[in-house]
Amino acid sequence: MPQQIMKVGYAAAWLAIIVLFFSTSSCKPDDSPFKAENETLKRQVTKQESLLSSLQDGNKVMQQQIDLLNQELRDAKKSTEAAKVETQHLTNQLETQLAQTKRMSAEMHRTAAARAAQNLKVDEKGAQFDTLPRPLDTVTKVVEESLARNGYQLKVSIKTDQKAVYVTERKVSNPASLEVAGFRNQYLISLQALPANVTKLSVKAEFEKVAQGGRILSVSPEETAEIERRLIGEIGKALEAPSKT
Repeated sequence: MPQQIMKVGYAAAWLAIIVLFFSTSSCKPDDSPFKAENETLKRQVTKQESLLSSLQDGNKVMQQQIDLLNQELRDAKKSTEAAKVETQHLTNQLETQLAQTKRMSAEMHRTAAARAAQNLKVDEKGAQFDTLPRPLDTVTKVVEESLARNGYQLKVSIKTDQKAVYVTERKVSNPASLEVAGFRNQYLISLQALPANVTKLSVKAEFEKVAQGGRILSVSPEETAEIERRLIGEIGKALEAPSKT
């Protein structure tokens, strides 16, 4: 009998334990929806962190490219400025060399003309002379204008500070008709600077008359002298013009 009582007691105790377990389990709340939402939020946060990290890395790369471009622009600007300075330097150097070449050329021309004038011997025998109260440079200009105005082209022109020599091309004047003789002429003109702004003028002509058929007629010394005096007179009149005084 006592053993049956003990068995019943153990059975009652286990029954009480089982009832307590189930009662405790039935009271615990169900938190599975919150866990799923938390997991979703965690994944979103992780994704956003990854995206933010990628954006930061992209910004760094972009900033590096911008810095590189800015450096290239600065280098290009420096190179352009250096090239501009070098170009200006070369331009100035070229202009200086051109000016020196021009001066040297002018000096060589003056020297050659002076030597030529010193070595040139003008045959003034039979020429007509006059002394003009004007400086050499004024007289040379008037002589050149007078020759050009009368259709004479220069074959030789040598000028220095003290002397000038002109030789014209032979000018042929056709006759007005077949019955009237024409002429042809060539001038040799020499100018010499004298003290007190005075210039000595020498004019020598090679005057010829041309008859019909191209036959050359004899010319007297007086006729040649008249041609020479005519040019001297025209030069004197030009020097007396108001613009030459």
